[in-house]
Amino acid sequence: MIVKRLTPILNVSNIVESFAWFEKLGWTKAWDWGDPPDFGGVCSGECEIFLCQDGQGSRGGPLPRHVGDDDSGGVWMSWWLSSPAEVDAAYQLALDEGLVTTMPPTNEPWNVREFHLRHPDGHTFRVSSGLEEE
Repeated sequence: MIVKRLTPILNVSNIVESFAWFEKLGWTKAWDWGDPPDFGGVCSGECEIFLCQDGQGSRGGPLPRHVGDDDSGGVWMSWWLSSPAEVDAAYQLALDEGLVTTMPPTNEPWNVREFHLRHPDGHTFRVSSGLEEE
């Protein structure tokens, strides 16, 4: 089997609010379905995430009690950016927009710079870039 494309599906409690949350980070609403909508997609470049209100999977638990609390359940997903500087800029954007981060940008021993971003429904995104070899 060779997979040609992969589209994750997130279970969300409110699809309209989720569209707005992703738009704060520069993602765009690609489409929605239903009246009122309960399924849709957001895009960033060639990447797409489907959003399903109250279905297809499960959500995480409550928002973290403090920075560094990453044990929420929900989906974990890595978003790969072009450079460590973009990771830092995305982190600052998340802070400026009042979004929940659970780990600041950190250079990891596996040669990746990343921070952790929490969706209101408990999904966690590892916003990452490879570190340049010295």
